[in-house]
Amino acid sequence: MELFWFTINVYWLMYALSFMIGLYILKKRNIFTRNQLDNFFMYIFFWVILWGRIWYVLFYNLDYYLQNLQKIIFVWEWGMSFHWWVIWVIIAMLLFSYKNNLKFLRVSDELTSILPIGLFLWRIGNYFNKELLWYSGYNWWFGVEKNWTVYFPSPLLEALLEWIILYIILCYVYKNKKFDWQVASLFLIFYWIFRLIVEFFFRQPDNHLGLIIWSFSMWTLLTIPMILFGLLFYIYFSKNASK
Repeated sequence: MELFWFTINVYWLMYALSFMIGLYILKKRNIFTRNQLDNFFMYIFFWVILWGRIWYVLFYNLDYYLQNLQKIIFVWEWGMSFHWWVIWVIIAMLLFSYKNNLKFLRVSDELTSILPIGLFLWRIGNYFNKELLWYSGYNWWFGVEKNWTVYFPSPLLEALLEWIILYIILCYVYKNKKFDWQVASLFLIFYWIFRLIVEFFFRQPDNHLGLIIWSFSMWTLLTIPMILFGLLFYIYFSKNASK
């Protein structure tokens, strides 16, 4: 993407905006010290990128990277896995909570309450890069032209579900939460449901992925356990809170 004579990697721009906005919101809440917040975001930023890339290489395009080993470190060409991103964020929160003597469940609620902002920005990045499209011949608003064909802008649909709707849900729950990890567990449930709907009905898998079983892509298959984990966590923590 070009901006004022500069060529900008749209994904790095969206990552930077996500972290800056998230850091600003958490600072305004005055729950963590400045030093704690700085350390926490450094944990997430570097390790999420590293392990998100490794998971993508292993599960999404292994054949290609086995033939092009040097490409594994080319993170500017992108290719990341959100599933492993989530796993490392959980690990980072555990380490951060332990080191700073904070409750992991409460830290999780604070972070997941602002995650939809980053999800929105990443989907806008997909839209600008003309990725994750479907329904060729689409000619309504915000259609994306690629190789002389106009496609349905599924990233914008995901941005609507994963940011506006999910953010409203989590903000309401955050202000009225009844137990720790309520926000985090509902994030797992609703985010993966929204993604599953879009993946199944409104988005075509990447060319090198295709469908694994029937109409299920690799992403769809990996998503189902996430929804189940979210439901189990919500039930478990809500029952413990009521005792």
